[in-house]
Amino acid sequence: MKNYFKLVSITLFTLLFVACSSDDDDAPAPVNEEEVITTMIVTLNSPDQVVTLEYRDLDGTDGPLSAEITVSGALTAGATYTGSIRLLNETEDQAENITEEVEEEDDEHQFFYAASPDLNVLVEYGNFDGNGNPLGTMFMLTTGTASSGALTFTLRHEPDKSGAGVSEGDITNAGGETDIEVSFEVEVQ
Repeated sequence: MKNYFKLVSITLFTLLFVACSSDDDDAPAPVNEEEVITTMIVTLNSPDQVVTLEYRDLDGTDGPLSAEITVSGALTAGATYTGSIRLLNETEDQAENITEEVEEEDDEHQFFYAASPDLNVLVEYGNFDGNGNPLGTMFMLTTGTASSGALTFTLRHEPDKSGAGVSEGDITNAGGETDIEVSFEVEVQ
């Protein structure tokens, strides 16, 4: 009879231990929350000039204030510009540089550039991720003859960088999620 009680006690203890075991293995993985991007600053440098394209929406895209988009001047026809993109979260007391995170997670991000058909410019990637795929926080922009139109910058999070045309800058098969997309009205003189 003593053995019977020991066996029942051990069985009950084992069942309680298994029933109360940790479910940490079943817990969902922590979510990597997307950063807030309030500001995009595109700087275009040539030997003769600096042109700045700025987008600011300091209360976020859902806030009551409209975004401010400015272009500091016209581009020169037949010129080559070295471009860089800076992203900020200016909702913080001290603006947070989101570009650093994008560059640290370069395999998970890619910028795409699109010029409207009437704008005579060519944009080429200037920096790449660790696998040799485009990142695009730096680029080269070459202007053709006088023209004007929209120049759009789109940052995709987790694009399919092996998709058809994606490494050449075609966003069609990129997938992923758009972190920010801004169009600037640009003039080439």
